Amino acid sequence: MDIYNNETAQPILKDLKDWTFNDKGIEKKFVFKNFSESLGFIVQVGLLAEKQGHHPELFNVYNKVNIRLSTHDADGVTDKDFDLAKAIEKLSY
Repeated sequence: MDIYNNETAQPILKDLKDWTFNDKGIEKKFVFKNFSESLGFIVQVGLLAEKQGHHPELFNVYNKVNIRLSTHDADGVTDKDFDLAKAIEKLSY
């Protein structure tokens, strides 16, 4: 299992809009019109994550959702994180 660092993650991150590498994880902030939209998005992300057997850190305050992906058993970023980020990007939000 390859573990990415900030430098090796950059070529993949350039294809993922607004995702950043931060302290052994990749993160993105989302803003919605209201709480209902942010909650609906979280549910969609949860279903994707469950299918992939990979569980993100999700933080929600009203219309804002922050997602952090990291492969905990690898103590860093792996292909699992990028695969889930790519799937999240395909959601309509």
